[in-house]
Amino acid sequence: MGTRDPLLKMLGVCKEFPGVKALNHVDFELRHGEIHAVCGENGAGKSTLIKVLTGVEIHDSGEIILEGRPIRPRTPMEAPALGISTVYQEVNLCPNLSVAENIFVGREPMRGGKIDWDDVNRRSAEALARLNVKLDVTARLDEYSVAIQQMVAIARALDISAKILVLDEPTSSLNKTEVANLFRVMRKLKSAGIGIIFITHFLEQVYEITDRITILRNGQLVGQFETASLDRLQLIAKMIGKDLEEFEKGIKESLSDTASAETEGVYYRATQLGQLGSINPFDISIGKGEVMGLAGLLGSGRTESARVIFGIDAPDSGDVSVNGESVSIRKPADAIRLGFGFCSENRKTEGIVANLTIRENIVLALQGKRGLLAFLTRKEQEEIADKYVKLLNIVTPSIEQLVGNLSGGNQQKVLLARWLATDPELLILDEPTRGIDIGAKAEVQKLVLQLSGEGKAVLLISSELDEMVRCCSRMAVYKDKHKIGELRNKEISELNVMKTIAGGLN
Repeated sequence: MGTRDPLLKMLGVCKEFPGVKALNHVDFELRHGEIHAVCGENGAGKSTLIKVLTGVEIHDSGEIILEGRPIRPRTPMEAPALGISTVYQEVNLCPNLSVAENIFVGREPMRGGKIDWDDVNRRSAEALARLNVKLDVTARLDEYSVAIQQMVAIARALDISAKILVLDEPTSSLNKTEVANLFRVMRKLKSAGIGIIFITHFLEQVYEITDRITILRNGQLVGQFETASLDRLQLIAKMIGKDLEEFEKGIKESLSDTASAETEGVYYRATQLGQLGSINPFDISIGKGEVMGLAGLLGSGRTESARVIFGIDAPDSGDVSVNGESVSIRKPADAIRLGFGFCSENRKTEGIVANLTIRENIVLALQGKRGLLAFLTRKEQEEIADKYVKLLNIVTPSIEQLVGNLSGGNQQKVLLARWLATDPELLILDEPTRGIDIGAKAEVQKLVLQLSGEGKAVLLISSELDEMVRCCSRMAVYKDKHKIGELRNKEISELNVMKTIAGGLN
């Protein structure tokens, strides 16, 4: 595990925001050559702890000691100079710059008083090659998928880091092969004595790659444990503050009625719907009271199908009917007027408005559906926001809190609340539980089934197959931008999904 003295110690760290004690005398220790997980529910204090360490936020009290000497980073620029590099859950790069420019921005190698672009491009390609990623580093970043952009962010961090690498939900957009490549690099860095702080909601990954686990709850330290000595159910119980029997009972109750959901007739039907270059023409129907899943590997066409259905990307082929009547959906406004809702997988750029309050974010879609002439009064807005804050258990001191100040999971809940407030007949959920904790995942899954029970149509996309299997009564399977099959009721299993993918479109 490296040298005996810790690489990093955080002692009694406190950080308070208006109405929220984000960190309350939290201790944390990272050893040389260690991969250390930080676990906890949304709002537990994980992100704040990292922001304090990396200079994004300045702690109110406590000490940070790096290799035996006190440090107090006051800006994000100071942390890399100290040997601390971070990859955040939301890709924080410049989409209008090239891949190479993103990797070396602010620290470009110079020759003769000018940037040595040949060196920049060569070293960028080498940094990505360490992650088994080969691409044109001179191309603009926004030409690549979110998953590739995440790998670019990781490559940049690995190239900078000398002592500590912080990975905040780095695998949320990666497929299994990309995760395996990242873990291979992490183990290599560990063997070189680098300390790695790993934040993830994927418990299997915690047990596959980490040495120790620190658990936070409500801004306080629950404890620090050797990974090998803490089983999964104990970890979950400590994270949520409930005993194991209570937690297991809640999960079973929230998911027990999945198989009994019955449809009341087709609500939405599309025939040969598609968009050239995005998704090949496909047929799909979604019944009232049905949870229809779109399954497939990353980039298979699931999100592209959802975007065409909602009109974000206008289809260039196909016929659509809603409640048996032919309709045209060319833009999101058309879909919203018909009673559709859409929670994007990319909540940062296509979802929440960070500089608006929770109240303002929640009423956005409803106000848009009603039109500007039917303006919601302040009292109506407050009543709606209060209702969904309570319903979804959004952790906030006030509905007037800026959404940008919330944890990622609570931001996701605000986005869900926005569309629930419109009382949608069809709700499209693209990765609704990505990056949120286990307790919140169970809440979202319970909500999906509750909507189904109320006769709503739900279209669900999730990379977690076990979640899809629990929630869906029917599932369309995608591969290489084609819909290649469909599974129903007892046919739905992780094994059958993978068999369908393996057998389709040779």
